[in-house]
Amino acid sequence: VQLQASGGGLVQAGGSLRLSCAASGNILRIHTMAWYRQAPGKQRELVSGITSSGTTNYVDSVKGRFTISRDNARRVSLQMNSLKPEDTAVYVCTADISETPWRRDDYWGQGTQVTVSS
Repeated sequence: VQLQASGGGLVQAGGSLRLSCAASGNILRIHTMAWYRQAPGKQRELVSGITSSGTTNYVDSVKGRFTISRDNARRVSLQMNSLKPEDTAVYVCTADISETPWRRDDYWGQGTQVTVSS
């Protein structure tokens, strides 16, 4: 199983970016998918998650600005609007995946850098 993230980059404050993460491999079912971020010198934090049924959650600092969505059963996107310099971080997608009815693990993709200039 692999998670491939894309969509990071450099943007000015107030701008937008869209991150996407696609899962591939031997997958029976993907449960929750989520985005974490880690800024230099800070702890990793959960930015947003979405369950297979579409229930979402967001860290308070991004509510009203970020929107997570499941594009299909294997792809999740994070639309980030009104970006702020404090959103600068490496963003990593993760997924809770069942490969078989008896094997279920958390998988992590590679990070994608988001840099917001003031």
